[in-house]
Parts: sequence; C-alpha cells; structure tokens
Amino acid sequence: MTVPRELIPYATDDVSALAKSLRSQMTARTKPPSHVEMLNMLARAAGHRNFQHLRALAAGLVRHESDAVGAPAQADGALVARAARCFDAQGRLTSWPARRSVQDLCLWAIWSALPRDRLFDERGISALLGTLHLFGDPAIIRRTMCHLGLMSRTVDGRDYRRIERAPTPEAAALIRLLRERARGGVGPQGQGAAETSS
Repeated sequence: MTVPRELIPYATDDVSALAKSLRSQMTARTKPPSHVEMLNMLARAAGHRNFQHLRALAAGLVRHESDAVGAPAQADGALVARAARCFDAQGRLTSWPARRSVQDLCLWAIWSALPRDRLFDERGISALLGTLHLFGDPAIIRRTMCHLGLMSRTVDGRDYRRIERAPTPEAAALIRLLRERARGGVGPQGQGAAETSS
C-alpha cells in the first residue's frame, strides 16, 4: 500500500533572496545536506524557523511570523530581555553572546540596521558592522549572518547583501525594544522586553 504524500504549499516573495539564502547555507557546509537538513534549509530560506514550522503553518496550527510582528505576547520575553542586555543604549552589540539562541536573536537586531537592497564589498560591510558592535570582530558577525540566511555572500566573498525575511516574534520584539531604548523610552537593561508593543 502506498502512503499518500503530505502536500505542503511553499511560496516566497523574493526568489532571488531565496536562491541567495540557499547558496549561502550550502557553501557554509562541508558535506551535502541530508534530506531533513535540506527541508530545513528550504524552510529557512523562505523565512520560516525550520521545516516543522512550515508544516505547522500549512496545517493552520501556527500563524506566520509576519502576522505575529504586532503581537509581542507570542514572543519569549525572557529571551528578548537576555538579548537586549547584550546591547548598549545606542543599539550596539557589546559582546558576542555565549548562547547560540541569544547570538541568533542579536543578529536579527543587527540585520534590521543594514540597508535594504544595497550591495557591499567585504571592506564596506565590515566597516558598517564595526559601527554596530563594540568587540571588534565583524568577521564572526558576517559569517554567522550568512549561515543563518540573514545576509548573502557570493562564493568568492566579494559581495554581501541583506536578505529580506520576516522577523520571528522574538526578533520583532527585540528590534522594537532597541529602537525604543535609543529614543529613550526603555531602560538600559531591557526592562519591558516582554511588554514591548507597536
């Protein structure tokens, strides 16, 4: 007996960004991805957390992140507050977080400060990233952002560009919090992270 396949709709607003994200995820690997890894890469390239999230979205069990941007209650307030403590009052990353989940979330905040649709060479992106962090290692930020699919890089490493994606609820909450803090609306230690709105 043949088991019927589960049909999951797959769409992206920007095929070019999708291709760049897949390429950057593939070039960061030392061996070809497994079937499950490839499904996760495709899901991340389209702006989802992973394939399970894409499947749940298709089944109507969760809402799309773009629908949740204005709903900070869905964000993990503790994680947002932890990430917010890694930034100074001007929104600069003060140190490289030890936890991977906090690193990833902090990079969304840096992603939000990069201009859309602008191509940078390595020196240019490093100079810009240098203004967004204080620990003097733009290379780790560049590499990790490319690995996460937040930024694309050509194979020769010459050109970098921000990849347009819908922020996760935590990323949207952190970006809002840091912007409010820069305007003087929130205390320096991330108070109000869980309550951030607008």
